[in-house]
Amino acid sequence: MSEPVSFLKGRVVAGCVTVADAGLRGMITLRGDLSAENLRAVVKKVTGQAVPDTRKANVTDHRGVVWMSPDKVLLLVPYGAAEATVAAIETALSGSHFMAVNVSDARACLTLSGPGARETLAKIAPVDLHPDQFKPGDFRRSRLGQVAAAFWLEPGDVFQIVTFRSVGDYLFDLLHASGEAGSVGVY
Repeated sequence: MSEPVSFLKGRVVAGCVTVADAGLRGMITLRGDLSAENLRAVVKKVTGQAVPDTRKANVTDHRGVVWMSPDKVLLLVPYGAAEATVAAIETALSGSHFMAVNVSDARACLTLSGPGARETLAKIAPVDLHPDQFKPGDFRRSRLGQVAAAFWLEPGDVFQIVTFRSVGDYLFDLLHASGEAGSVGVY
């Protein structure tokens, strides 16, 4: 049996911005009534974080919860714990209306950082990323270039980006090209 590998096998390109394969991440899509106490308790138990407010991410050290829609969150757990976490959710929420799916191998995770990160992302996303408007913990689902993606901001102007694995290479290359020296305000 082969060992799991991330979609870009650790690829990193550094310059005015650094675009990096974020590595293997355990990701679980959880749909249900986000106001239900039992669901909120399970999310807190398996991630250590509370269900976030609309368009927010509660993530610490790659573990947490990201708001995706009024009835959906993305749970971030260690890669090797994703299947067991889904099983724990299914047991805890038995009898409730919910859906929990391990999507770890269907997604690609990238990190975008550096002094030109906001400008680089703003060039390809129809989102106001000005520091007064988009702060650490803020989250958006949008299009980056021609692909669907989700991203949130961590302290230090570090963006975490999730997209479909099938378009991970395209997005990596797009972010790299958008952040090359001379293409953003940092030289």
